[in-house]
Amino acid sequence: MKILENENLEDVLTNDLTLVDYYADWCAPCRMLSEELNKLDSAKVIKVNTDLYQDLSRSKGVMSIPYVEIYKDKELINTFTGFKTKTEIDKILKEI
Repeated sequence: MKILENENLEDVLTNDLTLVDYYADWCAPCRMLSEELNKLDSAKVIKVNTDLYQDLSRSKGVMSIPYVEIYKDKELINTFTGFKTKTEIDKILKEI
């Protein structure tokens, strides 16, 4: 899991399956989701703190957190909002 720090999101995306987790430290569902994302073996995870990256979050249309974007080959292919279990996330990834 990588936390975005002083980088552009586009610079850290790779061709691998990548989940970008928009979160805030004060958000309980975000912390719960982070635990589930830590269990994933099938995808790279990049975390974006919405309090620190407000402009990026706004430009991506983040209105509610946790908010997750799913990229493959640096292309946005899916999103979801709210807490999901590892099983639910795996199901979403298998459909891709």
